Amino acid sequence: MNEPRRILISLNPKAGRRPAAQRAEKLRAELALRGFAADLLTDLDEVEQRAKDLFRAGTLRALVGVGGDGTAAELVRRTDPGTPITLLPAGTANLIAKEFRLPFSPAKSAQMIETGTPLSLDAAEANGKLFLIMFTAGIDAEIVAQVHRKREEAFRGTKGSRGHIGYRSYLRPVLKSVCRYPYPAIQVITGEENAGSAARPVRWAFLFNIPRYGFGAAPCLGSDPRDGRLDYCGFRRGGLFPSLFGILAAFLGRSHRFLPGCVFGKGARFQFTPHKPDTPIPYQIDGDPAGHLPAEIQILPRRFTLLVPKQEAARRAG
Repeated sequence: MNEPRRILISLNPKAGRRPAAQRAEKLRAELALRGFAADLLTDLDEVEQRAKDLFRAGTLRALVGVGGDGTAAELVRRTDPGTPITLLPAGTANLIAKEFRLPFSPAKSAQMIETGTPLSLDAAEANGKLFLIMFTAGIDAEIVAQVHRKREEAFRGTKGSRGHIGYRSYLRPVLKSVCRYPYPAIQVITGEENAGSAARPVRWAFLFNIPRYGFGAAPCLGSDPRDGRLDYCGFRRGGLFPSLFGILAAFLGRSHRFLPGCVFGKGARFQFTPHKPDTPIPYQIDGDPAGHLPAEIQILPRRFTLLVPKQEAARRAG
């Protein structure tokens, strides 16, 4: 009877391929049927303050983000460590939801919120900005930046839509980038004291905390968001065909580990810099553009508490 019964639902109006407000209202109704007091909010500053107050008072069952992976990262950034967060998936890729088997329907999500188990996970930060899934530098970051610019234009109404994106939104930026991207060299330094440098630079670099990327599994092997380390993969060969071949090999049985142009590693700290100074190389975190190199990246052990289905928590414990 003393279990926390307050729920905050944070709706991201930009998330995903179509508006999610109807699903958020359905979730609130389903939670009310289960005896929870659920508030639906869209202002992130209000979400932040209310979540902190309820968590510190011990009355918050969950902060529910209605959105995608970017929504989850934003909620973690704005809340205290240990705040129980979960998702009603409404993004484009929904990598966290797929990795931890979070339900997509409001009714099943309400049931999971009532019976689920909190799971402590690592997060990470790049140049001080928190992320949950991945950091990448290279051609995919350039594509992400182009999609983001188009999305912001659409959300402002210049394209006659509301800024919601799907996989088709990436087609034109992909075609444009693969024809023009120059694949500048990236120097990767790793180690607890940033003392160990790769012998040769790479043309496309990945760091993963949660082993999900795009349409499937991550190029990094064995990523575990509870081991206190990030997993690194780099493609040394630039150009369209080596990059496409490497990423296809990664998704098709992870056979990229046998390619001579791929390098791997693990670490709690990394530094990514342009091999040639002043070369603009974009990077992205969790599918959102985040700037240009250089970047300092470090793990944040057990920073993120995710409410997951009871069976999923038991599977990972075993």
